[in-house]
Order: sequence, then structure tokens, then C-alpha cells
Amino acid sequence: MLDQASPLRPKAGAHDDERVIKLAVLAVGGQGGGVLADWITDVAERNGYIAQSTSVAGVAQRTGATIYYIEMARDTGRLPVFALSPSQGDVDILIAAELMEAGRAIIRGFVTPERTTLIASSHRIAAVSEKIEPGDGRASSDKVHATAQAAAKRFIAFDMERIAADNGTMISASLLGALAGSGALPFTRESYEQAVSAGGRGVKASLAAFGAAYDRACGIATAPAGARAVAKPAAAESTAKVSGPETLLKGWQELAARVAALPVPARDMAERGLKKVVDYQDIAYGGEYLDRLDKAVALDGAERGYALSIAAAKHLANAMCYDDMIRVADLKTRSTRDSRVRREVGVKEGSVLQVTEYFHPRIEEFCGTLPVGLGSYIENRPRLAAFLDRRINRGRRIRTDSFTGFAMLWLIGGLRRWRRRLLRHRIEVEHLERWYGLALGYVPQDCALATEILNCRRLIKGYSDTHARAQSKFDRVLSALAMLEGREDAADWLRRLREAALKDEKGDMLDGALKTVATLGDSTAR
Repeated sequence: MLDQASPLRPKAGAHDDERVIKLAVLAVGGQGGGVLADWITDVAERNGYIAQSTSVAGVAQRTGATIYYIEMARDTGRLPVFALSPSQGDVDILIAAELMEAGRAIIRGFVTPERTTLIASSHRIAAVSEKIEPGDGRASSDKVHATAQAAAKRFIAFDMERIAADNGTMISASLLGALAGSGALPFTRESYEQAVSAGGRGVKASLAAFGAAYDRACGIATAPAGARAVAKPAAAESTAKVSGPETLLKGWQELAARVAALPVPARDMAERGLKKVVDYQDIAYGGEYLDRLDKAVALDGAERGYALSIAAAKHLANAMCYDDMIRVADLKTRSTRDSRVRREVGVKEGSVLQVTEYFHPRIEEFCGTLPVGLGSYIENRPRLAAFLDRRINRGRRIRTDSFTGFAMLWLIGGLRRWRRRLLRHRIEVEHLERWYGLALGYVPQDCALATEILNCRRLIKGYSDTHARAQSKFDRVLSALAMLEGREDAADWLRRLREAALKDEKGDMLDGALKTVATLGDSTAR
């Protein structure tokens, strides 16, 4: 997003040659903030400016970014007085290597509407506080965008991390390109490129990312004076064509035709769910998914916006694609994962990548991968289960870059063709049918409550101990149904319970919410 450009204005009483340009860069470890600061300093000096660069280290990688602070002034023969760190309301240009860093800079007062040009990459890196919340703890990116538009004189934002990754370099190069393309500094593109070239390492990739970001910043249309211009989002990538054996393609096309016959509001979620389920198991499993979904669609209607069908399409897919040892092994041996790891680590073509996977199976996971009869036999004999658990329940590190390690996981992943015969699958299907039947049973009397019961499936996620804790929360939330049944606000209260369960790992908030629901039941009885 880019508003109409306007030159930096000197402070009242200052001559243009004497004014100090103040620029701050907020970046965390590994994003090349120091390199970016050096490049900007070099560019300034190449253009006859005196520049000073300092850094103020953050507390930790995701609880405080390092602030690289640069002040520059035209060399008039008299040495200017430079500050060592930025001050609130006294920053001309602020560059944030991630969207939420831009938000934090606004909160700290570094961005002002009459002065600051704010340049930020629109990609997100989840903070620790966002990761530890069991539910979706992500802060709203839209709110940051709206706040930045109001708080800054100019706001330029696009995915600079993607540009850097596509060109095989660090985000510092694309951030520099965005700065050059913004026109916020009175320097030519050539002087920026000369500074990058002087580095001597990775010059070709850095210049490519610089050029792409420069063109993107320049290409964002400016609005008339006083108006706000919004950059059009990059066009979404076209969906990849489905390919494979003719028999499988025919089965997929039949399933796709069934999705196309669903009500329009439910189609998108149903298509996503179908792709996930087929990828998880096979075409026949996709048919089972649509058979179950049809039951919800038959009970739903346009007057409700097909909310029940959309919730069913989403959460049925998640319930049918549970995490087990087979799934974990399958994902860790896919070629796409190897490509992603190589890209993220930055492994050069032809180099050897060594990957060590960590596994810590419990007796429950071991029994779950056995046929129903054998797995049940072990679980029903505590002494035998304990004996085996002492030998199984310990961490294992497996090198998947070795033939033995990869073959071991590949064989486990290949068990998915027999998954329907295994104990874990029977347990998951029985749980799914109870939950789904419970939800659909409430549709005639309270469709909103039925929808919220479906949404409670959000609580169940993860693998091993995480899955066990999640299922415990799920059961506790649904235990309130008996107290809520018949209330007009039953759906709202169930939603509150679910959100409370997602707020903290220990479940203290859920305990408090359940006590509140219990008091509501007591007051109704009286």
C-alpha cells in the first residue's frame, strides 16, 4: 500500500543542507538487519552524506527486535550531532522486516502521520504469545494494516520475504529495494545497487531481490492528494491440475462432481476438505467424507446461510485426517518436505542435507498401529502394556538422510493402505460418529447449537500427549450440554466454553466458564 509521495520536510528553522534524516530498521536475528543498515549507510556516504549507524539489541528473538538506527546529513564541512537511538515522534523512515514489527513500532510512538514513511513486509512470523495459545492465537493482520495506514504519512507493504526467498537471498535485499523504490531518500537506484555489489557475497541473488522489490514499490499506483491508495493483492496461484492413473482420475472426477452439486456456500470448504481427505488416505475415503457431509447438507437450508454444512465440511475433514504414527511418517518422507527443508535452510544445489527426526511413541501409539484384535489384546492387559511401554516409550532420533532411517519411516508411512483395519482408526471413527451424530441430533430443536457442537472439533488436534489433553478439553466442553439444553442462548454459551478452552493450555479459564454455566443451571432450576 502506498500513498502519494512527498519529500521529507526539515524541522522548522533548519536549512535543507543541515537537516538530519532519521531512519530506523526493526529486524530479528537471521533477517540481515545489520547488513541492511550497512548498505543504507554506504549508500548515504556514496552520495555525499555523513552517516552514523547504531543498534539497540532486543530482549530475545521474538520478544523484541533489534533496532538498527541510522542518522544521515549532507556533508557541509561541519560535523553534525547525531543521536544514538530513535525517539518517539522523531523518525522519518521506519523499515520493519515483518508486519507485526510495524505494529510494535507504532505502539512505541516511532511512527507519526505527519512525518514517517513506514515500509514493512506484509508476511507474518508468529510471536511466542501467538504460538502458545492452543487455539488460533494470531493477531489480526488487517488491524495492523488499518492502523498503519492511519498512523503513517506513507505506508508501503507487500510480501518482501517471498521476493527474497524466490531469489534465494535474505529479506534485507528486498527491504532495501522497497526503500529505494519508495523514493523516501534522495538517492539514485544505481547508488543502492553499487552498495549491494560492494558486499562481494551473494551479489547476484541480492540484486535480483532488490530489483523485484524496487519494481513492486514503484509499481504501486499513487492516489490523488489526500486519498489513500490500496495495492491490489497479488493474483492467487492457479490451482494445480490433478494428474495420475486414469482409474484414480475417474474416481476423483466423480467426487468433484458431487462437490459441484452442493449448495454454493458450502462448495469451497467441501472441496478443500475433499482434497485433504483424499491426500490423507485414498479416493474411497473421499467418498466416505462426502457421504457424511451429505447428511448435514440435507438438514441445512439457505435461510441459515448453510452454516451447518460449512462447519461439517471443515471439521469432518479434520476429524477423518487424525494424526497417527502413519501420518507423521508419511509426511516426513515426502519429497515436498525435503524440498521445503532445503529451501528454508538454504542448502545449495548438490549439497548433502542431514536431517534427524525425533520420535517419542507411547504404548497407545504402538497399539494404534496394530490390527484391531492384537492392539485391543495388549491394551486390555495392563501388565503386558506396561512391560511393552517401558521398552517403547522413549525418545528416538532417526536420520532420514540415511537409507536405514528413511526406509524405516517409509515403511511405517506405507501402512496407510491398511489403516482401516487398525485399532486407532476404529477408535477415531467411533468417536467421530458419536460427535457427528450428537450434533446432527440437535438440528431440529436448535440448529445453531448443532453448529457449535461441530465447531467444538477445533479442540481436538495434535499427536500423542497433546491429542490426549485436547480430547479431555473436548469432553469437558460437551459435558455442559446437559446444563445448556433448552436455553435460547445455548449456542452462545457453548461457543464461550470452546473459546475459553482454546485460551490457555492448563484449562483454568475453562474451569471458570464451566462453573459459570453450572450456576446458570442452578438459577434456572430455582
